[in-house]
Amino acid sequence: MSAVATPDTYGTLVEPTTLKIQRVLPGPIERVWAYLTESDLRRQWLASGDMEMKVGSTFEFCWRNDELTNPPGNKPDGFGEEHRMQSRITELDPPRKLAFEWGSTGGVIFELESKGKDVLLTLTHSRIADRSTRLNISAGWHAHLDVLDARMKGMEPEPFWDHWLGLKMEYDERLPD
Repeated sequence: MSAVATPDTYGTLVEPTTLKIQRVLPGPIERVWAYLTESDLRRQWLASGDMEMKVGSTFEFCWRNDELTNPPGNKPDGFGEEHRMQSRITELDPPRKLAFEWGSTGGVIFELESKGKDVLLTLTHSRIADRSTRLNISAGWHAHLDVLDARMKGMEPEPFWDHWLGLKMEYDERLPD
């Protein structure tokens, strides 16, 4: 993929309550798929939680963002040591598409497309009801995908919480009210 065709790392609202964010990651596609679906790999950039690869199966995400980077950065007030959320797989087409409920407040779709030796990951998060939640989710996905990108390239990501806070301020300026 040429530099001209590389997507912007910032997410955009494709509808008033739907965020879309893309990343080009080192492949092959099966490797990226493993980072999305295998708990031990996913916990390195997002959240742990075993998934049964079947539409309708439920699972639990468990975030421990302090463990994503060393150092973790300055955690904002109101965030605990871990956060848990119940979810359910709604679509599945290995290794190209994984969709699931985002707790009770939305849905997330990961789509993967091979681009030579790289993989285009497209994340769509829908039904994000209010601006405050959109800012948290936009900065969150951006920061988590930055950690994934670094991990897949064998690099050390920047401190998660400091990065997330900076991104939240940037998204406050980028996203419409």
